[in-house]
Amino acid sequence: MTLKATSTVLRDARRIVVKVGSSLVTNEGRGLDEAAIGEWCRQLAALVGSGANRIGHKREVIMVSSGAVAEGMKRLGWATRPREIQELQAAAAVGQMGLAQMYETKLRENGLGSAQVLLTHADLADRERYLNARATLLTLLQHGVVPVINENDTVVNDEIKFGDNDTLGALVANLVEADALVILTDQKGLYTADPRKHPSAEFVSEAKAGDVALEVMAGGAGSSIGRGGMLTKILAAKRAAGSGASTVIAWGREPDALLRLARGEAIGTLLVAQTQKTQARKQWMADHLQLRGAVTIDAGAASKVRDEGKSLLPIGMVAVEGDFSRGDVIAIRDADGLHIARGLANYSSSEARLLCRKPSGEFESLLGYVAEPEMVHRDNLVLTR
Repeated sequence: MTLKATSTVLRDARRIVVKVGSSLVTNEGRGLDEAAIGEWCRQLAALVGSGANRIGHKREVIMVSSGAVAEGMKRLGWATRPREIQELQAAAAVGQMGLAQMYETKLRENGLGSAQVLLTHADLADRERYLNARATLLTLLQHGVVPVINENDTVVNDEIKFGDNDTLGALVANLVEADALVILTDQKGLYTADPRKHPSAEFVSEAKAGDVALEVMAGGAGSSIGRGGMLTKILAAKRAAGSGASTVIAWGREPDALLRLARGEAIGTLLVAQTQKTQARKQWMADHLQLRGAVTIDAGAASKVRDEGKSLLPIGMVAVEGDFSRGDVIAIRDADGLHIARGLANYSSSEARLLCRKPSGEFESLLGYVAEPEMVHRDNLVLTR
């Protein structure tokens, strides 16, 4: 795959994750920068309200924001960053109130609703919690609400120590299958060496996400850039590329950076994903070797799934095999036992057995709740024959 032109990545993006670092959010640790946050919220509102991207899809945006600890320190009157974990966690708890309030105010001023979402890596490592988080975020986006996400520093120790919200931004991009991740930072982008030490360092405007040479260029974990700096952003871009999202690393105080990127202007460093989003997801499902179970479907459902590209509805299921949980990859077989597709189950095997041959209107009475109308959504389904 050849590198895409910079102009197409953000211009064509429908779903964008924007990550803003704490140095920008808190004006180098002096407390929340109201003017800067207001400016980013104005741009987010313009993106959402601009109607559609170049290919006719309405844009959706998610903000991943640091800054809770720094704001908490200011509110508590602490001049220096404490070392005790419990004090850092207390600062995060206090500061998160101000951070959420600031985004709520600024987004509301620009006509957008907001929602606070606190996540940990454990939330995204557990499949059930992963799917719950995903469903919540997608529902918020459907209602035109901007989720403002931060690491749950009040209960997580390692993230307070190492401050790796770049990784969180990439994980969120994976979670919601974003088209692009924009990391706004206090640097213009990626250079061939630390420009503060090497005046001859050249600016990298575009490269392949996941290129090992980029990690070497950033100096490795032991360099001044690498420690919580540019290296974490390069690794985040590599992670985001796994689900087909390209990454832009840009200076957060660049005037109208988000809007100009959306218009196709080349700003910062673009790290291009080498696999398209839909291909990445379907390839992962196609290569998934540990199938947890299977469902057998009738001829009508098989035709809908195989020939029309439709989702699999429980009313078309006639049998369930195996013991699987919501979110596991399962096989889909036709009435002759042929494995025609596989995909992510929206219901566990015990629930699926109750839902066989049942319309969606009966789900709540059978289960006590309704997760999704489909057993396997077409976006989470790949044909195998």
